[in-house]
Amino acid sequence: MPVNSLGQLLILLCAAVLIIALTRRLRLPVILGYLIVGVLVGPHVLGVLSGGTETRDIAEIGVVLLLFTLGLEFSFPRMVAMRREVFALGAAQTAVITGAGALVVHAAGVGWASAIAVGGAMATCSTAIVVQQLGDQDELDRTHGRLSFAVLLFQDLAFVTLLALATVLAQGAGAATGAAVATGAASAAGTSGAALLVRLVVLGTVALAAVLVIGRWIVRPLLREIAHSRLRELFTLAALLIVLASAWITERVGLSMALGAFLSGMLLAESEYSHQIDAAIRPFRELLLGLFFVSVGMLLDLRVLVSHLALIVGLLALLLVAKALLSALTVRLFGIPRFKALRTGLVLAGGGELGVALLTILAEGGQLVARSLTQLLLAAVVLGMIVSPLVIRYNKRVARFLLRERGPPATAVPREYTAAVAARELSQREHVLLCGFGRVGRNLARVLASQGFEYLAMDLDPDNVHAARLAGEPVVWGDSADEQLLRNLGLERATVVIITFADPDVAIGIVRAVRTVRADVPVLVRVQDDSHLAELSLAGATEVVPETLEASLTLVSQALTLLQLPPAQVLQIVGGIRRERYATLRPPAASQAASQRESPESPEARDTEAASSAVRSVVLPPGAWAVGRRLAEARARGARVAFTAVRRQGIIGREPAEDTELREGDVVVISGMPDALEHAEAVLLAG
Repeated sequence: MPVNSLGQLLILLCAAVLIIALTRRLRLPVILGYLIVGVLVGPHVLGVLSGGTETRDIAEIGVVLLLFTLGLEFSFPRMVAMRREVFALGAAQTAVITGAGALVVHAAGVGWASAIAVGGAMATCSTAIVVQQLGDQDELDRTHGRLSFAVLLFQDLAFVTLLALATVLAQGAGAATGAAVATGAASAAGTSGAALLVRLVVLGTVALAAVLVIGRWIVRPLLREIAHSRLRELFTLAALLIVLASAWITERVGLSMALGAFLSGMLLAESEYSHQIDAAIRPFRELLLGLFFVSVGMLLDLRVLVSHLALIVGLLALLLVAKALLSALTVRLFGIPRFKALRTGLVLAGGGELGVALLTILAEGGQLVARSLTQLLLAAVVLGMIVSPLVIRYNKRVARFLLRERGPPATAVPREYTAAVAARELSQREHVLLCGFGRVGRNLARVLASQGFEYLAMDLDPDNVHAARLAGEPVVWGDSADEQLLRNLGLERATVVIITFADPDVAIGIVRAVRTVRADVPVLVRVQDDSHLAELSLAGATEVVPETLEASLTLVSQALTLLQLPPAQVLQIVGGIRRERYATLRPPAASQAASQRESPESPEARDTEAASSAVRSVVLPPGAWAVGRRLAEARARGARVAFTAVRRQGIIGREPAEDTELREGDVVVISGMPDALEHAEAVLLAG
C-alpha cells in the first residue's frame, strides 16, 4: 500500500509539473492547469486518485488558508465601509440569480422548494477561483474586484439558509442520514424546516461571536507569548491552530469553514503579527490550494460530458451568459458604470464548490430532482468552474468587446501601465538609479525629488513596488544584481547608483553587476556596519556609508560640542576620523562576537527596524467615512501619518494640502509607523 500511494503521488506531481509549466508557457491561468490535472488523474480518466471525501476535505483546507490570508489584508474598518456592497448588493445578486434559476428548473417539472435550492446552487461562485485569479491579476482592489468579493462574502453567509433548505428537503425524501452528516448540525430527521433554519441561524450567530471574542481577547495575548519564545516553528504551529480552529467552529454549526477563517484573519489584520503569520501560512496555502483545484477537476465525469456534450455545452453557455448579464444588471442598479458592472458580472459568471455541495445533497436518492438532471447540472457547474479562470483573466477585453468601447484616454490609463511608461522614459535620460525602495530608499527618493533630481528605483519586495507604483513613483520590480535589468533601466545614462540594501552580500553582488556593465559610474553603498568595507571596496564601491558608525560620529560630534570645543575643531576631528575610514571606532576582534550577540543590530532587530516605517495605499470604496471629507478631518480623528499622495482617475497629487477633499475611488498613499498606518486606515474607512 505505501508503494502504491507513493506511485500515485509521483504520477500526480509529474502531471502537475508538466501541465502547470505548459500553462505558464502558454500564458494561461495557473488555476486552469490544476483543474486539467484533476481531470486527468481523477477517477474518470486515468483513475490515479479516487476523488473521495478524504481528498476533498484536505483540499478544502487550502480554501480556508486562502480566505484567512485574505482576511489579514482586509481590515475590520474596511469591512464596515463595505457593508452596503456585502449586504445590499450581495443579497440582491444572490436573490435575482436564485429566482431566475428556480423559474427555469420549475418549468422543467421540479417542485418549487427543490427548484429554489437548485437555483441557489446555480447562484454560487467559487470564492477560491475568483479571489486567487483576481489576486494574480492585481485586481482585488479594483471596483469590479471589490464588488465581486462582497457578493462572494454574502454567498458564504447565505449558504447556511440554502444548506438548511436542501437538508430538510433531502430528509423529507428519505435521505435524513446523509443530509445530517452534510450539515453537521441537524441531528433529528423529523426536525421541521423552520426549526432547523432557526437553529442554524442561532448557532451561526453564536459561532461568529465566538470567533470574534477568541480572536480579540485570547489569540493576541497567545501570539505575544509565542513571539517572545523566538521559535519560528512554534509560531507556525500557532498560526495553523488559529486558522483551523476558527474554521472548525463555524463548520460545526453549518456555516462555511472559509467564513470563519476569513473573520479570524480580519481580526488579526490590525495586529503587529499579521505579516509574520502570512509568511508562515503561505507555503501551506499554495500547496493545499493547488490540491483543491485538482479535486475540483476530479468531479468532471468525461463520460457524461461526451454522451451529452451538446446539452451540457448549452447549459454551460446559458449559465455563464445568464449569470453575467443578471449580475451586471443588478450591479448597474446600484449606480455602478456599465463597464465596471459588466466586468463584475463576468467575474461572477462561473460556478462554485458550494453549488456542487448543494446539488450533491439534492441528488441523493434521486427523489427530489431527477438524477439525470442533477448530473447534467453538476457537469455544467464543474465545467463552469474550469472555464471561470479564463473568463476572469480576459474580463476587461470581453467587456470592451460587448460594449463596443475603446480604452480610456491617456489621463486614465491603468496605473501599472503609467508607471511602466514613466520608467521607460526615465531610463532614456540622466537619472539616479536606486537599488532598493524600502525605508532608506523612500527617504532618499523624497530628497532627490525635492531637489529636482530624477530617479529610477528597483526592489524585490512586491508590496513595496505595488504601493509605490500606486503613488506614481517610478519603481520597477526586479533583481538589482541582474546585469540585463540594469541595462534596461539605463545604467549607461545613470549619474549615480545608490544601493540601500542592508545585507552586505546582496550589496556586493549588485556592485559587481554594476561594474560589469559600467566601470565609471559612482556607486554609493549603505551598510549596517563597517565589517565589509574591504570587500565592497574591492568589488568597486565608490563610497560606503556604515549606519552604525555614522551614528557614532554624530554622537561624538554632539558630545564634543557640549564639552565646549570650537565648532571648527569638532569638524576637523570628525573629518579626520572619516578620512581614516573610521578605524578608531571599529570594535576589537575579540569582542566582536559578543557585540553581535548583544547589539541591537541583530537580524531580528534589523527586521524590526526595517519595518518601523512603511507606506500603504488605501482605496476608498463607496461608503467609506473619508468620502466627501477633507484630510484635515481625518487628522482631527487621530490619523498620525504623512499623507504623501492622492491618486484620482490616473492623476497624482503629491503632498496634498490639508483641505483636499477625498472622493470615492481615490487612492490615498500614507506613510508612517505600522500601528499608525492601521489606525489611519481605520479612520479613512470607518471613521
